[in-house]
Amino acid sequence: MSNDGVNAGRRRFLVAATSVVGAAGAVGAAVPFVGSWFPSAKAKAAGAPVKVNIGKIEPGQQMVAEWRGQPVFIVRRTQEILGNLEKIAGQVADPESKASVQPTYVDPKSRSIKPEILVLVGICTHLGCSPSFRPEVAPADLGAQWVGGYFCPCHGSRYDLAGRVYKSQPAPLNLPVPPHSYESDDIIVVGVDQEKA
Repeated sequence: MSNDGVNAGRRRFLVAATSVVGAAGAVGAAVPFVGSWFPSAKAKAAGAPVKVNIGKIEPGQQMVAEWRGQPVFIVRRTQEILGNLEKIAGQVADPESKASVQPTYVDPKSRSIKPEILVLVGICTHLGCSPSFRPEVAPADLGAQWVGGYFCPCHGSRYDLAGRVYKSQPAPLNLPVPPHSYESDDIIVVGVDQEKA
């Protein structure tokens, strides 16, 4: 066999060019595949801590933040509200929050780091509805004994303004208290434990 008319330099160039294009194609296909192994920015953000400015919450008022796709209720409680928590301790199912989901560094009765600031995950422990904030005392639809709290419109569970569930309700547990810490007097970081802040 004769190699007449075969350009060895051209053959090396074509082999090298084909190899480079093939390698680039393999890398191009591998990058999205390997990238799919890592969580997206949206997924990372869903579990990330959330900073909340509570400086503008008036006494007796609530604001709602979002953490991990769930509503977080933040209430600035008054001395009257705190006093009512003691008065109704016998009416709630778990007054010292022994069976509740909450960090160890919160007071088990007031369920907070600072008594005047309540932080709760706003998801009913019965079937996951979001309870309504009902701070008024003795409204006609909730009765003369109501001193303010949360009412779940789905199945009627009632919670006080510490998120403690009343006795004989569909909900089995108090509203959860998420991990949280104070960055300053006005900034709460939901998702970071006070002990680690």
